[in-house]
Amino acid sequence: MPTALALLPLLLVLALLASGRAGALVAGLVGLAATVVVSGASPALLAREVPAGLWLSGQVIAIIATGIFFHHCQQARGAATADGILEATPRRLWTLCFLVAPFAESVTGFGVGYMIALAALRRLGLGGLPTLLLGLYSQSLVPWGALAIGTTVGATLAGLTPNALGLGSAVLQMPIHGLYLLLYWRFARAAGVPVPSMQKLDDLGWTALLLLLVWLANRYGDVEIAGAAPTALLAAVRFWRDERPDRTRLASALRINASYVALTVALCATRLVPPLRDLLRPLWALKPFDNQPAFAPLYAPGFWLVAIGVIVVLAARVSLARVIAKAARSAWRACAVTLVFVVMAELYVGSGMALLIAQSLQAAIGREAALGVPLFAAVGGFLTGGGAAANAMLMPMVTALAHALALDPSWIAAVQNSVCTNLTMLSPIRVSMGAAILGLAASDAELYRRAWPLALPPMIAGLAVVAILLVAPQA
Repeated sequence: MPTALALLPLLLVLALLASGRAGALVAGLVGLAATVVVSGASPALLAREVPAGLWLSGQVIAIIATGIFFHHCQQARGAATADGILEATPRRLWTLCFLVAPFAESVTGFGVGYMIALAALRRLGLGGLPTLLLGLYSQSLVPWGALAIGTTVGATLAGLTPNALGLGSAVLQMPIHGLYLLLYWRFARAAGVPVPSMQKLDDLGWTALLLLLVWLANRYGDVEIAGAAPTALLAAVRFWRDERPDRTRLASALRINASYVALTVALCATRLVPPLRDLLRPLWALKPFDNQPAFAPLYAPGFWLVAIGVIVVLAARVSLARVIAKAARSAWRACAVTLVFVVMAELYVGSGMALLIAQSLQAAIGREAALGVPLFAAVGGFLTGGGAAANAMLMPMVTALAHALALDPSWIAAVQNSVCTNLTMLSPIRVSMGAAILGLAASDAELYRRAWPLALPPMIAGLAVVAILLVAPQA
């Protein structure tokens, strides 16, 4: 098969997304159809790879649907809002941008944390373009967003365990977050909340602690909670330190956030308490494909998202059917996009097209072809706005390239995962959502003139890792 033909489906998807004339779903459908045609569409290939893609995408869809359902349950209860304006202090701003909003995104995903961040920033009396930029920090731990479904998809397609890919991504996140912090101080000053030197030292210490806990959570826990658990823990400690709540305020905070507390406790317990984990993980587990993750219904995060969400709705005496209908309207497109891209990725791997592209890049450019991995990842994350879709589209190709170049595929996969997920924060989907929520009249060009530096941290970290791999002695 000619290399140009193998590249055609990917190029069609990228061209359609870049044109702005087609959304992710239409582009994905075109790419999937082209992949079927180009791969030859043999019955044996389709019978083997399509069911595998449906199974993997089904597990991702379960998180998407239940996470959005959980968010709508909170909205129905009215717990996501609070009255009054708080003073915008540097400590409160760091807690919101680096802990509270990323926690919300880790639990629900798909920009929900961004919406919560913007609402909270407005409660601090902030507005305008600087607020949009600060809100984007809700996406700063997106490798673990939506309970790490993008990382899970990427790991499966790379032939790694989710925890292995999560651990590599946690290492890359350290320099990325350090650079994010430098930009944050600049954005905070522009928003009218300058950060004094001593507070910058405080921010630096807490950022280092957050990154250490994220690494430890990936090393000793499950990747699904590696973003939610550290941010929840540190947010609670920061609230106690900075707000010094009396009994009334503490009770009020616990009541407002009871569902999030319950969800965090349930997820941590089922993944960190050995007797409970060992009971639930194999219970009624289904594993129809050897190279795909098993699905255990009582261990899956979606079970707890649904269970706690239903309790919230019933306690609030709100129509459960109405909440389900709203969640379905919000979730169906993201679910469909995920299904299409994951099945496309399975066909790319199973047909050998990903390997062919990698071998051709190696022959044409040599080992320096690996330097294109961060660029591919950035474009994928920017255009799709989701780690699962971007990893599904590109992970087979970049890991095949790693094997062809005799580079460590686990680190190449970590670069792909970290760069693509972090770049989703700048996707047109996120930026336009923020502008609409804040009622900004600025043009897209003006928005991106201010926001583009946020692309530098993941790109610099990704290129640095690839450069190290290229100069390191080969095994």
